[in-house]
Parts: sequence; C-alpha cells; structure tokens
Amino acid sequence: MQIYLDYSATTPTRPEAIAQMQQALTQFWGNPSSLHQWGGQAATLLEQARMQVADLINAQAEAIVFTSGGTEADNLAIMGVARQYATPQHMIISSIEHSAIAEPVRLLERWGWQVTCLPVNTQGRINPLDLKAALQSNTVLVSIIYGQSEVGTLQPIDSLGQITRDHGALFHTDAVQVAGRLPIDVEHLPVDLLSLSSHKLYGPQGTGALYVRPGVELEPLLRGGGQEFKLRSGTQAVPIIAGFGIAAELAAQEMATETPRLIQLRDRLFDQLADVSALEPTGDRLHRLPHHVSFYLRDADGECVSGKTLVRQMNLAGIGISAGSACHSGKLVPSPILKAMGYSDRAAKSGIRLSLGRQTTEADVDWTAMVLKQVLERLAKERSLTCCS
Repeated sequence: MQIYLDYSATTPTRPEAIAQMQQALTQFWGNPSSLHQWGGQAATLLEQARMQVADLINAQAEAIVFTSGGTEADNLAIMGVARQYATPQHMIISSIEHSAIAEPVRLLERWGWQVTCLPVNTQGRINPLDLKAALQSNTVLVSIIYGQSEVGTLQPIDSLGQITRDHGALFHTDAVQVAGRLPIDVEHLPVDLLSLSSHKLYGPQGTGALYVRPGVELEPLLRGGGQEFKLRSGTQAVPIIAGFGIAAELAAQEMATETPRLIQLRDRLFDQLADVSALEPTGDRLHRLPHHVSFYLRDADGECVSGKTLVRQMNLAGIGISAGSACHSGKLVPSPILKAMGYSDRAAKSGIRLSLGRQTTEADVDWTAMVLKQVLERLAKERSLTCCS
C-alpha cells in the first residue's frame, strides 16, 4: 500500500492542468511578446492564467507577477523593496520564516540593514503587540509567513498587516501553504505583497506568482525585455503558467468542500495518535493549516532516533512523510523552526510532518496511524539504531 502524505512539499499535478499544458505546448507555443497571431494566442493564454490566479485571491489581474516559484516571489518581495533604498533601513520578519525569506534577509544584514526577528510562542504564533513594539521610524517592510510549512501554525495576518499599514510600512506574507486551502481576499486583507506557488496547489512545478498591490513599487531582480510589468524580465513559460492558472481556478471552485474534508482527516489523524506517548503535537491546533499534522518524538535518543529515522522507516512501509531537521555533512542539524519555538536541540532533531491532500482518504489516515504506532514501538526496542546512515 503506497500512501503519499507530503503534500506540503509538493502536490501531484492535476490532469486538468496537464491537459492545459499539453495544449499550450502543441498549439500556443508562440512568444507572448510577439505581435503576430502566434504570439497573440500565447499572450491570450497567459492573460487567462493571470486572471485565474488573480481570482483565487480576489486580486486585479494586473497585480499578479508570474515568477519561477514561491522562492523567487519571496526574493522579489524582499529585495524588490530593499533595493529601492540607497542606505540600509529596518525590516521585520518572524523567527520561523521559510528560508526563501530568511536567506535574502540575512544577505541584507550583511549589507548593513537592521533586521528584527519577532519571537513566537511554543505553538509558533506571533503576538501582534510584539510587532507593534518592534516598529521603528525607518521600518520599510514587514514580512510574516501566513502558514508555517513545518508546524502548520497560521499567523494573525489581519492584525499584523493592519498594524504595519497603520505605521506606514509595507507588509508581505508568504502564503504558499495557504493559497488554495483557505480563502484569501486581498481586497480586505491588509497585505501589499503576497507570494504564491503553483506546485503547492496541484499545478506544475517551476512557476509561482507575487501579488503586488497596485501602487506598490519594486526594484526588479531580473532586467531585460521588461516582461511582467517590468518586474520580471524573460519570456514567460506559458505552458506551465497555463497549468498554474487551471489549478488555481479549480482550487477556488473546490475549496468549500475540500477544506472541510481535509480538516476532518487532519483531526482524525491527530485523534488516532493522541494516545501515543512517544508523540507530542507541534504547532497551534486551533490556528492551523487544514491539511497539516506534525509532532516531535518525546523519546528521541540524541543522534540515534530522529525525525529522519522515522521518515526512512515509514518510507520502507510505503508511506511518504517528512522531517523538519536536516543532515549536513553527516551531522543532524536541529530544526530552526522548532528551536525558535523553544524546543531543545534534541527535540528539534525529531520533528515529523504528515500533510494531507486531494488523494488522501480515511483509509489512508487509519492505515498510517496503525503503521506509525508499529514503527514507534519497534524503534523503542532498537536503541542500537545509528543516525543518518
């Protein structure tokens, strides 16, 4: 029995998106910047996709800038704001940002920027009062992740965005894990920049988008022909963007039924594992991504039993999950997310994530819970296991 429970990492491209991509590759292969009919056909398909993605978050079509994915969208938001300033300013992020935010911000620090990392509680939530206290006269951007991919916690984006707006700074959120799973309305949400990724909502890998509120100015990362409203030069990858558009349209149509189904499955899995003493849930159970289940291993034994150990054992049983920690040069590194939430190095090496999707059934959840319990029982008896082979 094969069960994929790593939908937060990527989702399988849905057939409708693949069909749209095939049509684009075979019929609408022109350069959308060309003025002849072949270019016009490709441009029409491109703009159709732009409207489909815009509709997912209730945005104006011209506010959508296509990128190569969520990472580029995040980088364009951070660096696109920062590079407008001749001298370093102040920026605020959270201590649990994705590396696509944390790394460019780290670069800005080396360039002299002042950066404040807001703390989170043990559930991974930011206190809006901490943001209010951190704002300075030279704060130009606040970037807070909407839904944390490792522990599933949702942030109070409405409150955080409004505080930032009242101060006069720009607000960006990485909504890669949220879009297509929870409703987003940028006409009412106080955000100026918002990142999206196609392959997190059953579109193809290799494309994403940055929502840029009309009137917000950015400095482009790529210069050239001036495509994407002069914010992202380069001939657009029309086939995969078209697939993204279809996936976004269908996600919007299905959300009303799919999101409650995922919540039911998520809670079912949490409930079935509630009596497992070796597992402690991580993240906020109330303010949580609808498809996300995560734990750390209470009985983790230093380098011997880690989240990666459990991932490997579950994979041998035909079940795909993921771990929060990583191996670098043979050494297991604690998850920076769990560390920021107050967990010890030992606990932060033992985080696991199970994320559900369109193909997940109740039978999948029940089987996974049974197998996970069996694996944990066996590992408890095999303390001779070595780490990171």
